[in-house]
Amino acid sequence: MVAASKRKAKAARQDSQVSTAAANVPKVDPRLWSSINPPLSPWLLDAVSSLGFEKMTPVQASVIPLFTANKDVVVEAVTGSGKTLAFLIPVIERVLRATEQTKKNQVAAIIVSPTRELAAQIHQVLLGLLQFHAASATGLNKEKQTDADDADKPAATTTTEVEGNANKITPLLLLGGNTSPAQDLRNFLEQGPNLLIGTPGRLNELLASPHVHCANDTFDCLVLDEADRLLDLGFKETLTKIISRLPKQRRTGLFSASISDAVVGSLVRAGLRNPVKIVVKVRGEHEEKRTPASLEMAYILADPLQRLLHIRHILSPAGTAYFPGSNSISQKTIIYFSNCAAVDYYTSLFPAILKEQMEEYITVPLHGKMNASMRERNFKKFVNSTTPAILLTTDLAARGLDIPEVDLVIQLDAPTDPKVFLHRCGRAGRAGRKGLAILFLSPGREEGYIDFLDVRKTPVSPISPPEPTEEDVRETVEEMRKIVVKDRALHEKGMKAFVSHVRSHSKHQTASIFRVQDIAWKELAESYALLKMPRMPELKKVEKVELGVEIDLDTVAFKDKVREKARLEELAKPKPEFRVWTEEEKAERMKKYAAWSGKQEESEQKAGRRERKRKRKEAEKLAKMNPEEREKEEEWKELVEKVKKQRIEQEAQSKELEGEFFKGFD
Repeated sequence: MVAASKRKAKAARQDSQVSTAAANVPKVDPRLWSSINPPLSPWLLDAVSSLGFEKMTPVQASVIPLFTANKDVVVEAVTGSGKTLAFLIPVIERVLRATEQTKKNQVAAIIVSPTRELAAQIHQVLLGLLQFHAASATGLNKEKQTDADDADKPAATTTTEVEGNANKITPLLLLGGNTSPAQDLRNFLEQGPNLLIGTPGRLNELLASPHVHCANDTFDCLVLDEADRLLDLGFKETLTKIISRLPKQRRTGLFSASISDAVVGSLVRAGLRNPVKIVVKVRGEHEEKRTPASLEMAYILADPLQRLLHIRHILSPAGTAYFPGSNSISQKTIIYFSNCAAVDYYTSLFPAILKEQMEEYITVPLHGKMNASMRERNFKKFVNSTTPAILLTTDLAARGLDIPEVDLVIQLDAPTDPKVFLHRCGRAGRAGRKGLAILFLSPGREEGYIDFLDVRKTPVSPISPPEPTEEDVRETVEEMRKIVVKDRALHEKGMKAFVSHVRSHSKHQTASIFRVQDIAWKELAESYALLKMPRMPELKKVEKVELGVEIDLDTVAFKDKVREKARLEELAKPKPEFRVWTEEEKAERMKKYAAWSGKQEESEQKAGRRERKRKRKEAEKLAKMNPEEREKEEEWKELVEKVKKQRIEQEAQSKELEGEFFKGFD
């Protein structure tokens, strides 16, 4: 009994000592970079620390351990949450730790991005990390030095040929527009990269080359950044081709701020195997949100013309009231338009809109119809601007771009695709910086969009700037029109932008909220400073819109002397005399300009008549044959049917084989 009690007392003392020791051990913060398991390489820990990333964001803490440790991931996280590092770090670790190092002309990893700007940004972040890896940095610096010494001579490949890519990462950026596919292949063969970053088109063209290899034993991972946007932009077929060229035994990661259930349900087609879905949201005071806590989202009810004057007020010193804790104007502002023509058009009109505020800002246009060099130049101009700047753009700049110091996002119209709303707003309020996103809506039916956003967990709150006076409105319209009449090309650009705006309005996915019949035509036309209304089908059932412009459009000249000369020559030509069309001419014109649907119906009728005529001739031919000839004819038909059946079976088999490859997300 005594011995038993002593043993119990001793055990109690040991338990107490263990408990005390455990209590004294400090708890490890799960968001520390050093807490990742498997642990990161020491040089990567130095890199993230030197770049100012003291702790991981929630999405990084969730994704990096899984993606590094052989798990496929599907990541949906709010904008500005650090998704780029969440996939770059695992890709770097996996490539450097691979047991089978890539040989010459072999690729180990691919990152696919929907736009050039986003691909270039990912590439820059990767280069920043690799500067802390001695072997990779040495190779990159040698390439830069070689290019600087002699841009026309190919880079030396002796080291690559001997050593391959052992223990280093050599990235290659592939963008359409800046280089040709032949130049991309030349760069690949000279530099020997093992990590490719680019847009789908250029990646597919490079991978199609017999000189580029994605071997089963060395290719490791594929990343699709902004995966849903890749499909929205029509890259489904291209992605299918890319994935069909990659080994099935690989790791795959899909990243976006909005991945629908339909996309998730089709992920197996992208080659994912038992993927882990990671959803990172922000919990507000009462419910979950899909936007960063540092981002405030608001809306203003105003007709199209008043919106321009509200923008002037918000960008003025008085507008600092909308930015809590700040006494200065917005450092960087992004204004979204519905079409490319509107971006170019309003770039010219902004001096009339902002007036004295224009001296405080530089305006930079950016859209998808610009040539590649201008897009790159304008994007860098905005990003690197040290003075307050305004970016006028389309949804081209709505995804993934991490532009520093963006305080304000303004959407003149709600995007056609509701998913894009979240991405637009997410350009502000990134990495903990305070940001404001403003959406303009017309009073009335469009107010239903507010409830729609609440349902999608992206609530917006109202703000009410001072109402512009009627005098300010009239004066602004007149100032804009004074700019337009100086160049006929600008007038035509405005007409095109107006028509494109209406067409995009008619294609809203939330068609019950945004209807063409609810458009305030006069206010919209005045917001575009139109000199006359364009001819368009949407205006056929609308009463004539009087703009009150007393300008002879024939006197509005082109600034371009060549175009103006051609216009004047056309005006000088005698106008054709009016005459009455004959019945034969009317019939001919009706036939020529008949609706497509009518032509299709007529074509189907002709095809039916031809088929009946063929069957009739075949019956007559059989009637004239003797029994022996009929027997031979029947044998011939059976042989033809047999061949057709075999061909159909072969096509069905090939489709089944293709079904193993990625078909996109339904």
